[in-house]
Amino acid sequence: MTNQLTAKRLVASAVLTGACALALVPPSHAQTAASERAMMTQEQARRAIAPFYDMLNKPATKNLKALGESAIAPQWRSHAGPNSFKGREEFIAQVAGFGKLIPDLAWDIKEVLVDGNRVIVRSEASGTPVGAFFGVPPGGKSFRIMTIDIHTVQDGKLVEAHHVEDWAGAIRQLSAK
Repeated sequence: MTNQLTAKRLVASAVLTGACALALVPPSHAQTAASERAMMTQEQARRAIAPFYDMLNKPATKNLKALGESAIAPQWRSHAGPNSFKGREEFIAQVAGFGKLIPDLAWDIKEVLVDGNRVIVRSEASGTPVGAFFGVPPGGKSFRIMTIDIHTVQDGKLVEAHHVEDWAGAIRQLSAK
């Protein structure tokens, strides 16, 4: 009986010592990231994404470089698929091209959800191309499609985005007889 009591005390002492040691370990990057994620409010999220979506509304009329730099971190990556991404400068150039091709481009935010430091945006893109759009010649028709973006925000700036746009739907609408 004494041996069992001693063994229980040794186990309890080891558990207590381990717990004390863990309490002294600084938080890991994952724990820090998780606590940052838990702190973003809806207002902070909307403030972080506002310049990004401002770029997408009639982009030919905007200073895209200034808007992009105000919202997007230099190391930002925009992922359109598992092995496909572009950086901030490439994205700004792409938006400028869209602005020339679709002067009335509009990106209407329908819903914003926040999960820690991630901002999920459901929006609707619309416009009337004035030139060939994904091989479809201009015909005065407009498109309206759904888009989904998942942004990661760090220190008030976008550092990563995953996105899906229904460009196939736009092509169908523009090529319909």
